[in-house]
Amino acid sequence: MSPGKQATEPETVAVAAGVRLEKMHRRVRLSRLALFTAIAAGPAALGVAVVSGPTTVAAVPKAEPTTLRTTAAAADPSGYAQLFVGAWLRSSADDAATAQARLAQSLAPDVELPDRAVDAHDAQARLESVTAVRSAQHKPGRWWVTMAAQYADASVRYFAVPVAADDDGGSFTVTGAPGLVAAPGRAEVTTSPYGVTVPQGELSSTVGQFFDAYLADAGEVERYLAPGVHLLAVSPTPYSAVTVRQVLAVEEAAAGEKVPGDGTTVRVLAQVEARDEAGRWPLAYELELKARSGRWDVAALASGIAPKEGRS
Repeated sequence: MSPGKQATEPETVAVAAGVRLEKMHRRVRLSRLALFTAIAAGPAALGVAVVSGPTTVAAVPKAEPTTLRTTAAAADPSGYAQLFVGAWLRSSADDAATAQARLAQSLAPDVELPDRAVDAHDAQARLESVTAVRSAQHKPGRWWVTMAAQYADASVRYFAVPVAADDDGGSFTVTGAPGLVAAPGRAEVTTSPYGVTVPQGELSSTVGQFFDAYLADAGEVERYLAPGVHLLAVSPTPYSAVTVRQVLAVEEAAAGEKVPGDGTTVRVLAQVEARDEAGRWPLAYELELKARSGRWDVAALASGIAPKEGRS
């Protein structure tokens, strides 16, 4: 082979390679252009877009629209019935122009007002409060609400009230006069799960110090909390002194002499005695404590503790 031919062969190979590379770049540019066009056109076009070359976007089936069906939760009309019974018991057919009578008639237009005796305003018969104690939906949009009416002489009467609700639960109407009923029965209480007595030690000490801070402003509450939880002390400070009378637990680990390994969690019931100028108040709290670095941290307090944002 002549030197001239040997010199031109590498050049020819280089030119051919350059042409192939340029064609590849052109295909990639066109594929990208098609993909961007498909994105702009919407999901249907994007579903069939394919990029040539080493990276390929597979065809995606068109997503069907999802229909969200929401149903209004059955609204409990206890508050509405409570308002009505309070006004109804305080009103009289002899004076239908009073504020209480007008309120009762606005809540239950078809219900007759009571005809109260002249001496019904006696202190012993004076109505003190009305409280909803039970509600039951016996059919769609229909409720029975039981009310407890407490009088100045400490007597209590119970009234059942029929209430109707509209389809979306936004409107109510008392559909009939209240009926005097027997008091609700007392439920049987199961055995308490807190069967382990916690002796004096690290856990009971932590509980006592926590309640000193929480109820009597004796120190910062945060120092007794597990990481990731937050709790504000009761304010204004209600008590001058707090004493933990007894601590009961569910788990045996709470009664150990030493704090167990990190992450061990126990549930306890603390019987607390609080004092103020008005007297002595026996209180009870359910807590959850977690072991960490040889100490106990309060990880939960019934109806009082929540995760703290920004902490791990």
